Amino acid sequence: MPTFRDMLSETKSAITEVDTDQAEKRRAEGHVILDVREPDETAQGTIPGAVTLVRGMLEASIENRIPDKSTPIIVHCASGVRSAFAAKTLNELGYADVASMAGGFNKWKDEGREWSVPSTLDEDQRNRYSRHLLLPEIGEEGQLKLLDSKVLLLGAGGLGSPAALYLAAAGVGTIGIIDMDVVDESNLQRQILHNRDRVGERKVDSAKKTLVGLNSDINVVTFDARLGADNIMDILADFDVVVDGADNFPSRYLLNDASVKLGIPVVHGSIFRFEGQITVFDPLDGPTYRDLLPEPPPPELAPSCSEAGVLGVLPGIVGSIQALEAIKVLLGLGDSLRGRLLAFDALEMSFREFKLNIDPDNKVTYENRESIEIVELDGLCMPSFTP
Repeated sequence: MPTFRDMLSETKSAITEVDTDQAEKRRAEGHVILDVREPDETAQGTIPGAVTLVRGMLEASIENRIPDKSTPIIVHCASGVRSAFAAKTLNELGYADVASMAGGFNKWKDEGREWSVPSTLDEDQRNRYSRHLLLPEIGEEGQLKLLDSKVLLLGAGGLGSPAALYLAAAGVGTIGIIDMDVVDESNLQRQILHNRDRVGERKVDSAKKTLVGLNSDINVVTFDARLGADNIMDILADFDVVVDGADNFPSRYLLNDASVKLGIPVVHGSIFRFEGQITVFDPLDGPTYRDLLPEPPPPELAPSCSEAGVLGVLPGIVGSIQALEAIKVLLGLGDSLRGRLLAFDALEMSFREFKLNIDPDNKVTYENRESIEIVELDGLCMPSFTP
């Protein structure tokens, strides 16, 4: 009968093994580091940027964590034993470029190479986010990333309310809200962040009370101000994603130009009577608002909800989808609505999808960001790009 040493020797002869010098060079070239140690080991220190996946879950979860089988991977454990068996398994699963790091993390650390003690969830957080932790696509690493993320909400109204609630519940660590309005009785039909006791309060203050009451992990940053050319760049610069709940064209074009200049994705939502639309504008990799609508329509063709009405539950649906898309963008999950416009008709209970293309005549692009001027837009918006 073969011994363990025989099995290890046979396994190592069937895989590629690299030393720590080679592993460090490959890491610098973009190879993914896969750490297959147990959680109590990784809690003591990891190679920064490593994907952590315990050896016992490798076969079941690797395709969710690293779906592209052409990705170059360096596997490591504590000493190089478990990683050798893991590398063989990855080869058998069809991963084409896999190497095991001889000596493992212990040798890497002893040689003084880069490592750090990772952030971890505390016991209360593990309980709160337990359903996220069960998803291989999120897990502890994804939840920690959400806690480190920053999302800005334009508006604490119909769209901002459900989006904010679900982002807060999901554990997005910093939620910014910009709104200069007060809570009105007529808001309560759809703006579920607020209640009757808060009529007359500043909306940002009411929203913060609700969100902090839902999740004390998060930090809510409020901007009780009018969004304008004088403040939008400073506000947006601190956030990773913007959820657009604006209800007027000047704000949408101002947001577009600032987000393009900064390279920040925007999860756009709009509602009208019984219909809603959602998409993701990513200035780094896809069409933006000016590709969808180069110029605004006349005011008489674009009435607001206060003029045309809106079904109260509609923004709940659209805003929830916006929250979902924001989380997908933050974690790099699935296929976002980048380049796609999702249209929802509540009366028909139907979803339709339309493809969005980049307009070759659009000058307001990330490549031209140095030439974009952020200017105040009034009434019918004028282009804010200076040739």
